[in-house]
Amino acid sequence: MDVPVSPPEAAFAQLDRLMARGAAFFGSRYALLGGAMSWVSERNLVAALSNAGAFGVIACGAMEPPRLAVEIAGTQALTSRPFGVNLITMHPRLEQLVDVCLEAKVSHIVFAGGIPPGAALKRAKEGGAKVVCFAPALALAKKLVRSGADALVIEGSEAGGHIGPVSLNVLAQEILPHITEVPVFVAGGIGRGEAILSYMEMGAAGAQIGTRFVCATECVAHPNFKRAFIRGAARDALPTVQLDERFPVIPVRALQNGGTKRFMEHQATVLARFQAGELSKEEAQLDIEHFWAGALRRAVVDGDVENGSLMAGQSVGMVTREQPAAEIVAELMEQAAAALALRGPRR
Repeated sequence: MDVPVSPPEAAFAQLDRLMARGAAFFGSRYALLGGAMSWVSERNLVAALSNAGAFGVIACGAMEPPRLAVEIAGTQALTSRPFGVNLITMHPRLEQLVDVCLEAKVSHIVFAGGIPPGAALKRAKEGGAKVVCFAPALALAKKLVRSGADALVIEGSEAGGHIGPVSLNVLAQEILPHITEVPVFVAGGIGRGEAILSYMEMGAAGAQIGTRFVCATECVAHPNFKRAFIRGAARDALPTVQLDERFPVIPVRALQNGGTKRFMEHQATVLARFQAGELSKEEAQLDIEHFWAGALRRAVVDGDVENGSLMAGQSVGMVTREQPAAEIVAELMEQAAAALALRGPRR
């Protein structure tokens, strides 16, 4: 059996140069941030990523301010390295959550789920935090930079969870050549170091990865949830399907299971009741939206992988075993450095 040959130090040095801007922005060893996954990206995984040289990010999700304060303190007890907090822009107490982050001296606030309100963005920046925003299109990327975003993440439809309609391959071509004022990080379907390298050579400052870290040893996700990821293939991670355009369904990419099939049946039942006059349009829409309420927690925390939501990116096929976070990070960096070494010396 061939013994893997470690890439030469020159390749790692070259990789460091490519990552320098992104790593300096986060204050981390590598320009690699953890994707914020609700119920998954909590203190243990976040601290493990930061300790491994990446940049961990707490997923605030639906947490209330006191709960977020406890999670930040718990993370700070496990790492002295920088980490960030991901806040959902639709949270009713968004500004209070920003204040919690600032009081705890969190260095970076990531706004997700839409364009952040100007007041929240201004509050974060004036409080001393660096602000990261998601940009699903070039026009919005330019607007966010004008509004004060310190960095952007462009996330393709290959990602897990709530997704937009455009692949990272296209977003990178549309946005990277035109946004140079701030670091831009790529996300969605990234599972190997060669891909990270390719996007950095296109102008990205680094990458965000979520799915690969679900099976980190330090991740507290239920063993059933991790087993589903290890068994899953790229073709198993599909977006939710909308049956009727009158009742929009926000696309969520997840591994298919019994719950997915029942969601289709549930939509059909609700539509029939609406057409029969039993439900108003608003009642029918709410009924459809509430189907998945609590489903992610059921899968991640309780281990109900048949009825819960198995949110996963298409890179799930590259998750083959449980590994320490530091081992996954090192593997990604070695793959990128090996690809650089194969290109030969730059002229």
